[in-house]
Amino acid sequence: MNNNNFTPEAYPLQWETDIIIKYGLEVHKILGAGFLEIVYKDAFEYEFRKNRILYERERQYQIQYKDIILPHFFRADFVLFNSVILEIKAREGSIADEDLAQTINYLKCSGCKIGLILNFGKMRLQIRRVIF
Repeated sequence: MNNNNFTPEAYPLQWETDIIIKYGLEVHKILGAGFLEIVYKDAFEYEFRKNRILYERERQYQIQYKDIILPHFFRADFVLFNSVILEIKAREGSIADEDLAQTINYLKCSGCKIGLILNFGKMRLQIRRVIF
């Protein structure tokens, strides 16, 4: 069966995002819902180190506004493979529009093309893939 929805153009960095999601599912399986975001971030860092995944935690990005760099910056939870931003949430509700907007802004500033938002606040892991 040929499904044209799964082209490299429609799902860039599929291999990389599949790996990240795999570890997200593992973290959720073991920890479940209800912890603070920092706990899930620590668990991810353990998995990335143990499995030798190229990552940077809390990478800082400057924000360009017209012809200046603003004095404040943002920190992405994780940048993996130098190309995917991973944002960790622990919301009781669903992934919010604000989370999506935040991730899009992070993608704009970072030059990364793909963002993943994983929400651990529910009994089932929520995953949102963002392409910029």
